Amino acid sequence: MIREFHLADWFTLANAVCGTGALFSMLSYIQSGEVIHVLYACALVLAALIFDVLDGRVARWRQKSSSLGRELDSLADVISFGVAPAIIAYGCGMQGFFDRIVLAFFVACGVSRLARFNVTAETLSDGSGKVKYFEGTPIPTSILLVALLAVAASTGAIGQQLWFGEWRIAGFVLHPLVLLFALSGSLMISRIKIPKF
Repeated sequence: MIREFHLADWFTLANAVCGTGALFSMLSYIQSGEVIHVLYACALVLAALIFDVLDGRVARWRQKSSSLGRELDSLADVISFGVAPAIIAYGCGMQGFFDRIVLAFFVACGVSRLARFNVTAETLSDGSGKVKYFEGTPIPTSILLVALLAVAASTGAIGQQLWFGEWRIAGFVLHPLVLLFALSGSLMISRIKIPKF
């Protein structure tokens, strides 16, 4: 199978490795309580974004892409820009019952967005092989949420000090900050057309 990989696929795998590293960093934070691990996790999601951009550029430069590469890219993106941001949010203190529902919704929206893109990519490209616009916001836009959490972590606004505190609804906890994840997920599955540059 490795012999079937193109150069761009290795960049895609680097994306997935960075996303997995972010998950490990958050587990280290949950275990040790050392905030530096949150910052490492956020930095690894940024590194995943860099590899995600590079894999597309390398594929276009080499004029080599495949359906395997497209599927690999989607799977890597789910890890780095879906699961990792959700776990970073959870580790930063969004651990209430409603928080978990919202974070699971966010990941499900990311998975759905990527599946829709893979199914409709050929139609959206008008036979040219290049998609002219995204339908819904791309999942890597979750880097904005990760950047926000990096700022929160570096200023000590995590855990009990999480911005906007917490609400109790029917005896269960919701941190208002998690609603940004609900908004991001909703935008991903929307029909908004965003030009692709």
